[in-house]
This record gives sequence, C-alpha cells and structure tokens, in this order.
Amino acid sequence: MARFRTGYGAVCLAALVCLAGAACSAPGSSSSSAAAAGGSSSSTPSGPIKIAVVDAQSGSASDLGQFEYRGVKLAVDQANAAGGVDGRTITLSLLDDQGDPTVGTELARKIASQGAVAMLGTAESAVTLAMAPILAGEHIPNITSGQSTKLLALNSPYLFLNGPTGLTYDSTLAKYLVQAKGYKKIAMLTNNDSYGAGEHDAFASALKALGVTPVADKVVPQDQTNMTPALTAIRGSNPQVLFIGAEEAQSGLTVKQARALGMTAVIAEGAPAGTPLYLSTAGTANAEGTIVSSPYLGNDVSDASKKFAAAYTAAYGSAPELHGAKAYDGAQIMIAALKACHACTGLALADAIRAVHYDGLLGSFSYDKQGVGIFATSIGIIRNGKIEPVS
Repeated sequence: MARFRTGYGAVCLAALVCLAGAACSAPGSSSSSAAAAGGSSSSTPSGPIKIAVVDAQSGSASDLGQFEYRGVKLAVDQANAAGGVDGRTITLSLLDDQGDPTVGTELARKIASQGAVAMLGTAESAVTLAMAPILAGEHIPNITSGQSTKLLALNSPYLFLNGPTGLTYDSTLAKYLVQAKGYKKIAMLTNNDSYGAGEHDAFASALKALGVTPVADKVVPQDQTNMTPALTAIRGSNPQVLFIGAEEAQSGLTVKQARALGMTAVIAEGAPAGTPLYLSTAGTANAEGTIVSSPYLGNDVSDASKKFAAAYTAAYGSAPELHGAKAYDGAQIMIAALKACHACTGLALADAIRAVHYDGLLGSFSYDKQGVGIFATSIGIIRNGKIEPVS
C-alpha cells in the first residue's frame, strides 16, 4: 500500500545556496548579462509573481488539463490567502497546449516574452519534451506532469517532475504481476507516441529483469480507435494479463473492445487506468479488476488526501484524481522554493526547487540531479468503479 505522509503541505527546506550579487531582469529579457546566466535580482522586486500553467484545455487531453489547472490554482489560492510570497501575490496565466507539441513550442516562446518566472505543466511528456529546450534557453524552471524517461535524457537543470518516471510505475507493476500474483503469460499493447514508447520500453525491461518474455507485443498508432486487429492477434496467445501503455481515452477504448472480443485477461496499467476518463471510456463493468500502479490511489487513502479532496471539491464542485493531486504537489513545491529564495528567478529558482523537501499527496519529494523527486508507486485494483489499495 502507498506510503503517504499525513503532514499535508508540510515543507522543510534544505540548505539553499543562492547566486549572490548577480543582478538580472525577468526571464525572457536580454537587457542584463546576468539574466542570461539565469541569476536572481539584486534589487527588491515588487508586483505579482507570474507563473504560466500550460495544459490541454481542448482536444482529447482536455480532461487531464482541467484537473491539473484546478490543482495548481487551489495551491496558489491557498498561498495567496496566507500572504503570498513575501507579501507578493502569485498570478497564473493559463495556456492551452491542445496536447500538441508544436503548439507547446509556440507557447514556450510566448511564456518567455511575457515575463513568467516559472511554468507548471504539461500533462503530456511529448509536449514537455518539445518545450523544455526553449524554457532552458530562457532560464525558466518547469515542473511537469510528464513521466517519460526521455525527459531525464535532456539533462536540463530547469526541468523537474511532479511524480515518478514511467520506469517506476512499470517496474512496480511488473513485480506485482510476476512475483506477487505469479503471472507468466503477459501480453503488451502500447501506442507509438512518446508516452506509449516509454511505457513499452520500461515495462518490457522490467519483465526481462524478472525472466519473463511477453507472449505478444503489439504497437498501434496513437490516434487509432479500432483496436480489434491488434487485440485479435493478442487473443490468440491466450494471455493471463494484458498490459496497456497508452493515454486514458485510448486505454479505455482498448479495454472496452477487448471485453467485446471475449478476452478475459487481467488488465494492468500505470497512471492512466486510475483516472475517471479511463473508467468512463472503458465502462465500469469492463474496467473491473484492472490492476493499477500509481503514487495516488484515491482521495481517501490518507488524512492528507482527504483534506486535499475536501478543499478541491469545495472549490470546484467535483472530486480530484491523480493529475489534480500531482499538479497540486508541483505547485506547492514551486511556492516553497519561491518563498525560500525570496522570489528569485532563473537558475537560482531552479536550485531552490531542487533544495525543497516536501511531504506531499504522492509521497515524500527530494529531488535528484535529473529532476526526479519521488521514486515509488503502489498497487491498487479497480472494484466497483473505485481503486482499492493492495496491502
């Protein structure tokens, strides 16, 4: 079962070394040589602190983007109500990436020109991968919900994850399936976008380490809706388990069509299977028994998650899920860093983020050099439309 701390919002800060004596202008400005080095301002700043939130508000990923924005806004509203950062208000600018890396690239340039000191989002690894080099060039720290290990390969000192990598999700899942449940006949169906490719490689690697070779391994286009040909081929191998590596809507559609074909294999997946969009697309009956690997198994697994869910529901009239929780944790970490360095910018702010130790909804965050701060997930099983943690 997940190890959740009950210190909701409790933050402790490690020693933080800030860049001293270096003046700079806002990110995106070239009026100061110190700004190009990513330093913080030596003069006393004033006015609101601008943070960009980039998430899909339209298109197939819009549900996730809306959960994420609400999680961020809740954290910022709470911080502003408590006095902001050194008396300064945090303001958010919501930008719609449409789940499209090309749009994300355009937005990255826009963020730099508008003077945002940091960015929160996106929900999709492919969009973050496209934006990250531009943000790094402009010295703008970014806390993303992406989980592809390709994000780590960028080696950007400005990029941080608000959850585990896909490798953590999938290695935890593989160990449970093989070691705890004894399954050996496992099939894989993933898509070909950056998330699906990452899931494929991570899960296949985890199975190999456990001495298991998939009985079937199919990859489909990210926009494919007819899964029948791939599923029919997989059905012939008579798998005990079907691992899915795709986003929420496509995953739910895959499960719905698998059950229509009479497939009875246990469904296993990472974070997407723990969302309302997966459940509504698959259908409650079809999703029954799905095994989920996630750092956030529901709104009632701890005192912290219950308090967060109550505040979120009071603010928005609906309950949160994983993406809202991840975004809330990411925003809290950003706020803690801004407070610690007195609203510094650039590399100084990135260093401040890396120095934050935060007991959050997903667990205890402590960032490494690659920008990963949490390294564990837990297993849950969907029963009657809800995820039940596995002890």
